[in-house]
Amino acid sequence: MVWIGVLGPLEAGDERGPADLKGPRHRAVLARLLVARGRVVPVARLIDDLWESPGEGALGAVQTFVGALRKALEPGRPPRTPARLLVTAAPGYALRATPETVDAWRFEEVVTTSTRLLSAGEPGQACRLLGDALALWRGPAYAEFAELPWARGEAARLEELRLLAVERRAEAAMASGPAAEPVPDLEAHVASHPLREDGWRLLALALYRTGRQGDALATLRRARHVLRDELGVDPGPGLRTLESDILAQAPHLTP
Repeated sequence: MVWIGVLGPLEAGDERGPADLKGPRHRAVLARLLVARGRVVPVARLIDDLWESPGEGALGAVQTFVGALRKALEPGRPPRTPARLLVTAAPGYALRATPETVDAWRFEEVVTTSTRLLSAGEPGQACRLLGDALALWRGPAYAEFAELPWARGEAARLEELRLLAVERRAEAAMASGPAAEPVPDLEAHVASHPLREDGWRLLALALYRTGRQGDALATLRRARHVLRDELGVDPGPGLRTLESDILAQAPHLTP
């Protein structure tokens, strides 16, 4: 079975090892089709996305790139047998990959499943699944293409999903084990993404549940300063309510 990775530099392979995806434009064609998630990408769109000023040979070049990618992704396909993965579909091409073979698609499915598990009161399983899913990341999504117009939106969406997964994993870890376990990850999370209020909320709650009430309140003060300095806003109701509850040592804060 062919596998494809976009949670980091683009890569692909099968049980025999990594596939040779050739040059930058070969890789760009594959990445562009992956962004489309199974939808047909017209040849004209591929040409516009690959070249700022396409020449007369652009169509032939795209056909060459597609042919080379087909050989790399389906090395055992007999000659003159239709491709099953990178298929021709008027007016262009599509990638007929399944969710389990593309790391980003698999990651998204796990995040959705884990959210359901948390709602169903199964935080331990959710925590394990999210930990495995986060381990799929090798770097920024669509790394070498992330700033190109056709990849920027999808790369940003996947990064937002990754940050959500970090927060949901911390929530699941607190609900299924020692509250101190997610503290280091949450500290790193708010340091890297200081404008995410849910990260601050979870960190303060984890600290409080480990008996560090003073540190929890100090964390909320840090969040307030960051939000005021960076955005000119006060913390939202979630952080304000948590601060009041910590000061009151509200019973519902501890499981």
